[in-house]
Amino acid sequence: MKENQPEKTVRTFALASFFNDMGSDIIYPVWPLFVTSVLGANMAVLGFLDGLGEALVSVSQAVSGYASDRIRKRKVFVWAGYLMGASSRIGYAFSAVWTHLVPFRILDRAGKIRSAPRDAIIADLSTRENRGRHFGLVRMMDHLGAVSGILLCILLFEKIGYRNLFLLAAAPSLVGAGLIFFLIREQKFPDTKIYKGLSFRDLDRNFMLFLILNAVFALGAFSYSFLLIFAGKLHLKTGMIPVLYLIFTLTAALFSLPFGRLADRIGRKPVMLLSFLFWGLVCLGVLILRSSLFVALIFVFQGLHRAALEPVQKTLVAELAPAAYRASSLGGFQMVTGLCAFPASFLAGIFWDRIGIAAPFILSLSLTAVSAFLLLFVREPGTGGEIGS
Repeated sequence: MKENQPEKTVRTFALASFFNDMGSDIIYPVWPLFVTSVLGANMAVLGFLDGLGEALVSVSQAVSGYASDRIRKRKVFVWAGYLMGASSRIGYAFSAVWTHLVPFRILDRAGKIRSAPRDAIIADLSTRENRGRHFGLVRMMDHLGAVSGILLCILLFEKIGYRNLFLLAAAPSLVGAGLIFFLIREQKFPDTKIYKGLSFRDLDRNFMLFLILNAVFALGAFSYSFLLIFAGKLHLKTGMIPVLYLIFTLTAALFSLPFGRLADRIGRKPVMLLSFLFWGLVCLGVLILRSSLFVALIFVFQGLHRAALEPVQKTLVAELAPAAYRASSLGGFQMVTGLCAFPASFLAGIFWDRIGIAAPFILSLSLTAVSAFLLLFVREPGTGGEIGS
């Protein structure tokens, strides 16, 4: 393999991810209205479809990671995942009643089979000196694709309508699938040994501690929909809500790569602690600020939190996991944190309704502090372990 081939491969993955997220976010802003207003579903149905999607995302990543390690193949899961996403949007466009959406929603979210195998390829091609930058680049392109998709939705929706918009949204993901299929070569594994699958015996104390602290954090990291609802409580104009979502997404896009690079320079744990700090500022902002003049700042901190957290999470999982089980470990990690995110939003909603707006944010601050404390005891591979050592 040529010396610069790993960089070209990572850039190809980043470009494909850009196109896929563009397609996803073309329809994301109008999805709830399509389900309820066009197909006549109620809010319970909308919640069912979205909840089903989140559960499938978590499970599909774990299954694909395990299967990828087991059959010693990665590439097929990536391009097939993009193809599934594109196909589901075509199905959405031709759905006449909400029940038609169910199989296509399953197909759409099952397309996340791409994530763990793709991340395993990136981790295998990277070194400790550039792994954070590589994951940061991919996350940056994810978010830039999302920004582009939202803007296209805003510009085109009133001109072409729901169904044509959904058909259009399939095209970028088809481009992403093509990029992977034609430009990515299947990576050779270091040996031909057949692995029976990942078990807890293969994971050391560091990995398990890192998994636990992220699960604790995920239990308090509820959906950003709560922040949008909070913004609405400040009597902002309805038209400003998508702008706040754009501020969050654009901030995450601009800072994902710099934070990935910073993690390569100063270590993974300091950047992850910084991400916890940004989330703490989000919670404190909701608890303290009551002026619409400052609400945009909360979404900036939320974007900074995502930009710092996502690249370093994947980097540390890839480095703490056994090399032979990277895809399984990445998929399992995403499954655990994803499944914890579901009750997080559910509990936050209960606390919001029965106690008050402040309650879920106080709970989240507490869980974030616990996670940050546990992170101090995780040892980074290739370092003395503690920050500053």
